[in-house]
Amino acid sequence: MTDKNPPSSRTALSWMPLAVMAVIAVVDVVAGPGIGLLPLVSLGPAFAGLVGGWRRTAVIGALALLLCVGLGLYNGLFPEPRGYTAMASVAGVTGVGIAAAVARSRREAELASVRSIAEVAQRVLLRPVPLTAGPVQVAVSYTSAVAEARIGGDLYEVVASPHGVRVIVGDVQGKGLAAVETAAVVLGAFREAAYDEPDLRGLGERIERSVARELEDERFVTAILAEIRADHEVVLLNYGHPAPMLVRRDGAADFPEPPSYALPLGLSGHGADGPEPYRVPFAPGEQLLLHTDGVTEARDRDGRFYPLEERTHLLEEPDAHRALEALREDLVQHAGGPPGDDAAMLLLRYHRHGDRGPASTG
Repeated sequence: MTDKNPPSSRTALSWMPLAVMAVIAVVDVVAGPGIGLLPLVSLGPAFAGLVGGWRRTAVIGALALLLCVGLGLYNGLFPEPRGYTAMASVAGVTGVGIAAAVARSRREAELASVRSIAEVAQRVLLRPVPLTAGPVQVAVSYTSAVAEARIGGDLYEVVASPHGVRVIVGDVQGKGLAAVETAAVVLGAFREAAYDEPDLRGLGERIERSVARELEDERFVTAILAEIRADHEVVLLNYGHPAPMLVRRDGAADFPEPPSYALPLGLSGHGADGPEPYRVPFAPGEQLLLHTDGVTEARDRDGRFYPLEERTHLLEEPDAHRALEALREDLVQHAGGPPGDDAAMLLLRYHRHGDRGPASTG
């Protein structure tokens, strides 16, 4: 998670109250009592309450009160009501600043607790994928649309089942806790059925029944299921999800489309037929990138979509994780920051014993 306030920025903010009071003191001494700047000393504790804790705010408030007394005596204001009014102003703002600092500290503590719980929930929901499964190497990347977010609406899983390596990548409609709940339903159904169902269609139907039973209010999940065996083919089942990118040994990219598109998971009540499994050649040395639409729909400042097909050279790196990280960094650079939607990518490399990675395109 990126820090919105780097150390240099935090240092500047911490010194701001003292700097403000120093400037006011200098200007007041130079200009004399006729200008009436003394009440502005209260800006010091006011800024302190916004950026510091309550103890620091109280200390700066005490310093501001001493400064107010000193300037008042220097300017000869205390025989007049203006001196006492300025002191009351500083004391009142200090009190409000302390109260604001206490409230902000409590909110920050609550937010930190919620984020910690969310992080644990995310780790339980999206467990680390295996480095290898059957004939494939696996790498995964997840980029949240919000830098501070720990939970999003994308999901993925890899299971080495008796029926082959089975993979799911999906995108839940909506955000927040409702999306997390839906993702948990899909992943739970997939993890259980991946071991039991002998064919990919039966696996998809099990997940569809679970989703239809749990979801309400027309919520849905686009998803693609893949099954890889040792026969140099991958079987795909697409529920309204973006087609994966298949990178051949020569670096050429294909996007294998389904024979006909089906509705997403959760919309079976509309009476449409489910998706048809389709086979795609997938040989050693080739790579299959399953992703969510947050990747291909990421736009740059000119509104241009991310050209995924033109970035296959980034996947030439022998280490699958570094290759996928290079692709993720390129995506973030294209979007000028986190993409507008969560972006999940799962890279599968078909390898043989002794293979070091995909063949060079040079």
